[in-house]
Amino acid sequence: MIVEKLSNDINVRNYLQKLGVDGGGLNILASKAKINLIAIKNMHVGAANILKQDALSIGADLAVPRGTVIAKEPRVDCLLIASTKALEILARKELAQPFGLKELALKLKMIANIQKPLSADIMGVLNANDDSFFSSSRFKYSNAVSVIEKMIEDGAAIIDIGAVSSRPNAPIVTVEEELNRIVPILDLISEQKLYEKVCFSIDSYEPKVISKAMDSGFRIINDITGLQNDLVCQIAAANAATVVIMHMQGSPQDMQRNPSYENVFDELYTFFQRQIEKADKFHVKDIILDVGIGFGKTLEHNLLLLKHLEHFLLLEKRLLVGASRKSMIDKIFPSSTEDRLAGSLALHLEAFRNGASIVRVHDVYEHAQALKVQEALFRA
Repeated sequence: MIVEKLSNDINVRNYLQKLGVDGGGLNILASKAKINLIAIKNMHVGAANILKQDALSIGADLAVPRGTVIAKEPRVDCLLIASTKALEILARKELAQPFGLKELALKLKMIANIQKPLSADIMGVLNANDDSFFSSSRFKYSNAVSVIEKMIEDGAAIIDIGAVSSRPNAPIVTVEEELNRIVPILDLISEQKLYEKVCFSIDSYEPKVISKAMDSGFRIINDITGLQNDLVCQIAAANAATVVIMHMQGSPQDMQRNPSYENVFDELYTFFQRQIEKADKFHVKDIILDVGIGFGKTLEHNLLLLKHLEHFLLLEKRLLVGASRKSMIDKIFPSSTEDRLAGSLALHLEAFRNGASIVRVHDVYEHAQALKVQEALFRA
């Protein structure tokens, strides 16, 4: 007899198939193999005691503060530890319980059904301006086609083009200046039908710029303001465009002065819910969410969002992460912008493992290689 300790990160379903487990048993066993950690905050103490007993009865558990059993405090924070199978059972059991457990049951059911992506698309960054924080992402009109074709060859599924820097303290640029910078490249893409080779995204929140991009064959609107402008919603709907809703606290001019949140997860989740509802009202069909790494967040905020990115999969939208060469790397390991490739790869691989299906990067080839290796590890 041979015993092997397997990684918890393996694709359990594939492993069970190789063992020859039958279809029904495969689903049951796969749901038992994943352990979920779920923080439940400000819970009614009565609900906590009920959930604790129900969890124990099916092989799960609920970590509660000392004194919960005698209702020392009226509301408590708890940690539910359960397999996906146990979550499914708990979701059914709590539907008939009081103290808000019915609402919790619906959330548990959603968590049990989360499916993380097994692959990720690469969004390459091109900047048609002279003040973006990473100089190598800038390009000259004369070599635009070769730069785009190189990105496609290196593995970009999407190319994101913008003409205004959104780095902290970036100068404000007029719409006229943004158009002057970007129209030549938009015309070139349209004339040479480059949009037939790759999907183009416009990194802008200005309606005039976005309209011109849509007319030039672009299919994605990457809006750092998260659809604040109704005109952007109208343009997206009229062109059946995909929209990236990004969260930013403040504006590029002030977002990093003193970013603070009472609860960063709750505030971002509520923001996304509100903006998704707005998009729905305008009949915007395809939505991608971006937590906005570095846009009004401290290093701790950024790390927590990346580590627990899976939380936002509850919104049932694709997730995009753009941490490429950002200053958060310098805060962990002092480095210049030019020396942050390794840190970028580490952050984006973590984002992929935790639910991101698109990564926005400056270094396409290196990320394509790293993601392919990570995907192979998932399948192994």
